[in-house]
Amino acid sequence: MITPLDILTLKPGREDSVLRRHPWIFSGAVRNVDGTPQPGDTVLVRSSQGETLGAAAWSPDSQIRARLWHFDGDRAVDAAFFRERLDGAIRRRDAITADGQTNALRLISSEADGMPGLIVDRYGEVLVLQFLSAGAERWRGPLTDLLRERFPAAAFYERSDGDAREKEGLHARCGFIGSSELEFPCSVLEHGLRFAVRPDTGHKTGFYLDQRDNRVLLGSMCAGAEVLNCFSYTGGFAVFALAGGASHVTDVDVSAEALALARDNVAQNGFDAARYSQEEADVFVYLRRCRDERRQFDCIVLDPPKFAASKSQIDKAARGYKDINLLAMKLLRPGGLLFTFSCSGHMQLPLFQKIVADAAVDAGRNVTAQRVMTQSADHPILLSIPESWYLKGLLCRVD
Repeated sequence: MITPLDILTLKPGREDSVLRRHPWIFSGAVRNVDGTPQPGDTVLVRSSQGETLGAAAWSPDSQIRARLWHFDGDRAVDAAFFRERLDGAIRRRDAITADGQTNALRLISSEADGMPGLIVDRYGEVLVLQFLSAGAERWRGPLTDLLRERFPAAAFYERSDGDAREKEGLHARCGFIGSSELEFPCSVLEHGLRFAVRPDTGHKTGFYLDQRDNRVLLGSMCAGAEVLNCFSYTGGFAVFALAGGASHVTDVDVSAEALALARDNVAQNGFDAARYSQEEADVFVYLRRCRDERRQFDCIVLDPPKFAASKSQIDKAARGYKDINLLAMKLLRPGGLLFTFSCSGHMQLPLFQKIVADAAVDAGRNVTAQRVMTQSADHPILLSIPESWYLKGLLCRVD
């Protein structure tokens, strides 16, 4: 039991989200703060009636002024607390690596694991850490030490960069934590297939771990198919499509560096180079070119980057999603499959479904949604935090 010197009191009526176990407290919900907490310090959160609701990390530079570590009254936030959180999160993921065929996964997924602002991804014997909030930054040293206890042989690489950190008033920081002779890319396994990963320069932490289950699904459905993999990055979907017996796969991405890794990934898994090709191009431009050339495919994957980084960008993002889905539907042979995704947290599933439906109408195609897809289990969806469900996908048959 603790009695923090610093107490955050909410305005009347603003405790509802906390009572629903959502960890974010926005600046407009704060009535006053008793004390002088520094960025990342723990503050006790109280309702306007004085009820203790939990403990949070203080972030004076962010619109999210505090992020709750827990909702358990005045329970201490200390090394023992984080040890329990880390062990629980790691234990929940044991099944993913149990068969020895996968050694790349997300170990800690921020708020969804009760650790706001902390991301830990494992790539074999490399742990990639992101400290993206003031609270995570405050506990950077102890958290790193606790992880070293659990993974003593691992190299630790930090990727604390991006907009999230800037919004917290924190400077970017990247590089190895401690000495390391490791050189990137590093090699990992996913369901027995081998991939090269660059945590130092890649998107996110170097690989789209959240698409693991969807890559397996694609591979199970594309035997004999001609596949177009758009926004291909390092070719994760392409490798699984080739493993599943696709007759030919084309990767399309604007990044030459990503395509070079994709080419290596195809080669190191032993696939015939004649079954694989690449296009370094803007996907929007490439799809239009394929339309004009009357190209056709049996299966198309649309896995674009985040189109909407804020609610104000939703309308623009919707136009982008409709454009690529409309073009893809026109390129599919009758009975073809469309794997289409949005990783924009602000894009809700009903709106995404409507966008795809509108694209089908404009394309003049009958489109059946066969499955809703989402992120893999190591990126948990905590129902009290809608924002944790960020990856939405539809598997569609296009007739």
